[in-house]
Amino acid sequence: MVERYAGVLLSVTSLPSEYGIGCFSKSAYEFVDWLEKTGQRYWQILPLGPVSHGGAYDSPYQAYSAFAGNPYFISLEDLIAEGVLTEEECRSVDFGTDPRKVDYEKLYQNRLPLLYKAYTRSNINENMDFRHFARENSWWLDDYALFMAVKDFFGGEPWYEWPDDIRMHWPNSLKYYQEKLYFQVEFQKYLQYTFSVQWKKLKKYANDKHIEIVGDMPIYVSMDGADVWAHPELFQLDKNNRQTRVAGCPPDDFTPDGQVWGNPLYRWEYHKQTGFQWWVTRLWHSFQLYDVVRIDHFRGFDEYYSIPAGEPTAKNGRWEKGPGMALFDSLRVNLGERKIIAEDLGFMTDTVRELVKDSGFPNMKVLEFAFDLNDEGASNEYLPHNYQPNCVVYTGTHDNSTISGWFRGLTKEQKAQVRDYLADQRTPLKDIHKSLVSLVLGSCADTCIIPIQDYLGLDDTARMNTPGTVGINWSWRLAPGQLTEALGEEVLGMVKRYGRANWDALPKKEEAEEEETEPQEE
Repeated sequence: MVERYAGVLLSVTSLPSEYGIGCFSKSAYEFVDWLEKTGQRYWQILPLGPVSHGGAYDSPYQAYSAFAGNPYFISLEDLIAEGVLTEEECRSVDFGTDPRKVDYEKLYQNRLPLLYKAYTRSNINENMDFRHFARENSWWLDDYALFMAVKDFFGGEPWYEWPDDIRMHWPNSLKYYQEKLYFQVEFQKYLQYTFSVQWKKLKKYANDKHIEIVGDMPIYVSMDGADVWAHPELFQLDKNNRQTRVAGCPPDDFTPDGQVWGNPLYRWEYHKQTGFQWWVTRLWHSFQLYDVVRIDHFRGFDEYYSIPAGEPTAKNGRWEKGPGMALFDSLRVNLGERKIIAEDLGFMTDTVRELVKDSGFPNMKVLEFAFDLNDEGASNEYLPHNYQPNCVVYTGTHDNSTISGWFRGLTKEQKAQVRDYLADQRTPLKDIHKSLVSLVLGSCADTCIIPIQDYLGLDDTARMNTPGTVGINWSWRLAPGQLTEALGEEVLGMVKRYGRANWDALPKKEEAEEEETEPQEE
């Protein structure tokens, strides 16, 4: 029997909460309950790493660590219940005035001091579970905690602007700052322990309801991050730990200068010599957090675009070969078969297609990429009739318009093309998202993930990210009560209609009702 399932894409940041940002609080558990009632198998989230407080560094794809968790996700409600914070203290803090938006600057200014207050009251060093966590995770936690403490000590300056001794990670300097900043280092470890305890509890709650978590692993790490500071040998840096080449993408018809992302590139020859140990460890750690891992920018493992450091545009970049199947062969040897989704969107070449095929991982299809007035042969690989079962289909991703916003932005001719494909000339504009969602749910793809904005039919004011812009992204949030019972019944009806209901998750009465409605033979 073919297993067909559905899931919902929703960033943890987008959950409703009283304290400025979605987190591992009551609303997260209520969302899992909603997924259960609507027959979903998957909750796909965005990366859980720690972010900054403004501009590009709000992005979960520019985290301070490939291994740490975002302390903003720690539930203040749980800390109140624990007795290390009071409700009055939490309510008195300004987390922002708009409950539908995350204000990262105010979180940085006001949430972290609250968490520090909780730390000082926690008697954490007497907690044997904390000691065990710190010991078991010391391979990444020690460097990360010191990195964050030193960063705060230097007023948030990026590590490559620090004095040479600590910038170069010299042992005598590490010892000096560990002693000088002892309590700040321990605070960072406390945050990571608390994050881990709360996340594992939430994930278990979802798993116990037969719902799996799809995590998101960026291919690149941030230059201003603990990974690069502590392990410069992994990256294309010079002897002074300065970048030599950076990541980006080449010029095209839409971006004539290309894009300079600025992430450090990997020294793939070094990684190969170590048996890809860092990558094996990174994937192993990811599977401690998630049931399924979506690897972002999968094409970078085949070829990656390399730009000289300091260049204002990507025009002088060049394509270079990535590790290819050697990396994934090493992952299989060390980790066995794991559930991985290959994000292979963007400019595709035959060698990228071959890598995806050889890996065996399901790749991604996005409906918004399917309609092109220049392609009248219906050969576009994103059109549903061209899908193969081993793929994961989306209406759109966090980098795209909502499906309603996308349709509204089309030309008259493009809208006609979409309606012709749907054979739907009558559905009013306010409901067109339902037809488009139904189109991908009804496809042959084994898995279908729908952003919650598209089930709700929201316009582009609910968009998560617009690539190439900074300071305006990653802030959208659900309003309390927006996921109504009526919407839930509608979503459940859709996943049942297209054979995607997760019967293991649904209450048994739902399964019994489904059997009763089946037509009986005469």
